[in-house]
Amino acid sequence: MEITFSFILIALSSFIIWRSTDGFELASDFLGRRLSKGIKGATINAVASSMPEFLSTIFFLFYLNDANGFSGGIGITGGSAVFNILVIPISIYFVLYFSKGIKKIPIARVTFLRDGLILFVMTGFVAWVVNNPQLHWWHGALLTAPYLGYLIYLFFTHKKILGKGDNFSYNAKDKKIHFVDFAMINLEKMVLRGKTIRVTNAWWLLMASIMVMVAGTWMLVYATDRLGEDLGIPILFVSVILAAAASSIPDTMISIRDAKKGNYEDAFSNALGSNIFDISFALGFPLLIYTLLNGAIIMDAKIIASSSDLWFGLFLITGLTILIFIIGNKFNLGKTILLTLLYLIFIGFVWADFKYHIDFVGNVVGFVKDAFGIKKLNEVFQ
Repeated sequence: MEITFSFILIALSSFIIWRSTDGFELASDFLGRRLSKGIKGATINAVASSMPEFLSTIFFLFYLNDANGFSGGIGITGGSAVFNILVIPISIYFVLYFSKGIKKIPIARVTFLRDGLILFVMTGFVAWVVNNPQLHWWHGALLTAPYLGYLIYLFFTHKKILGKGDNFSYNAKDKKIHFVDFAMINLEKMVLRGKTIRVTNAWWLLMASIMVMVAGTWMLVYATDRLGEDLGIPILFVSVILAAAASSIPDTMISIRDAKKGNYEDAFSNALGSNIFDISFALGFPLLIYTLLNGAIIMDAKIIASSSDLWFGLFLITGLTILIFIIGNKFNLGKTILLTLLYLIFIGFVWADFKYHIDFVGNVVGFVKDAFGIKKLNEVFQ
């Protein structure tokens, strides 16, 4: 009964997080209406839609208050990164195929290569960070800095940040609020109340969406912790699959809606930009704040091994996904199938890691050490 209740809470939290995406999308569309394609998806949309991962890492750290809590943050950001880079493009393809009959989606390879390479480097960096026996404030600072640098890079090197004009359009809804609006958490109607959207009420809508998402994310963290205890499964493995999928709903919905509008570059760059935000800021900033307030986090050996395996797997998946996207200038069924296979392999990888306690990274390091006689190779990974 307790396990069923935990699953119900996870499902309810997913619904709450999903409903908050409508307000995010509308507010971010309006506030970023003058930004050029690719920039909006990688910044405003990515930050807004990645709030669940950021909030989840904070809640995991300060709720559980130990290394196990941080492992939940590692799991949800790593799992979300895999979900974003694989499942979101898959979802975009099938939604466009079945709704509009589109079989080949144009890809802006320059944008994908730009964001993909940054993401690839950041993923490798996190894989190194989580392999440390102690995590200090400067680890958090090092993780946070690249995203801030990425923002500066976008706004100072992109040739055309501002678009030619304001293409945003909005039809005001009925100002009457019905019971179904409360039941469905229709933030657009409850905040705008039939008025034309402007800068002031757009920010109010964004803040209201954040508050709703806070409630949904807290419920998700609580349910994930309960489910892990009830099933006797480390929180890292529960968060990397279930919590990660639930928290990635905003990214998925915003990318799909951008794609249906024909904004393919924003749709794909949102998934990549979200990953960069998740890996750098959503994981790094909570770690920075927590360690400044509470001191270093002492990582358990089992958590280190599992976390290293997770992020090393994500590192490989990121590299392979970048190659799949930059070969050719279209995203088609063949690439969709390849991404689907990668996701299934990742699920199997996580299951094997939990079921058989296989230290994949440790085994690889040990194999290379024995094969080449490099006695100090493992020191590189400490």
